[in-house]
Amino acid sequence: MRFRAEQRLRRQLDFQHVRTRGRRHDCGAFVLWYARRADATTAPAPGPAARLGVVASRAAVGNAVRRARAKRRLREVFRHHQELVPAGHDLLLVARGSLNRLEYRGIERKFVDACRKIFPTVDA
Repeated sequence: MRFRAEQRLRRQLDFQHVRTRGRRHDCGAFVLWYARRADATTAPAPGPAARLGVVASRAAVGNAVRRARAKRRLREVFRHHQELVPAGHDLLLVARGSLNRLEYRGIERKFVDACRKIFPTVDA
């Protein structure tokens, strides 16, 4: 599946909404914040698709090359497993320094396990 432009968190208010109104799940190498979108309808699909925001700070992850690699890897995991997140939800993935020391499969496993725990009713 593609990671379309409308699936990205872009505005600062969207990031703030997820952090203030959402819940947090610690995945070790990254933190997953999730919140139901304020403008999402209560009907399931074909409602608005799940959206993703990725944060990798210099203090936590490192220089620009390391931050870019961490963000690429997190976006790719979401792209492959976006069906695990119900429509109308926003996710915020905050990278930690240990993310780039993990293999891709490890990051993928952590994301899938977190999504299955958070959204158990979504069919995978």
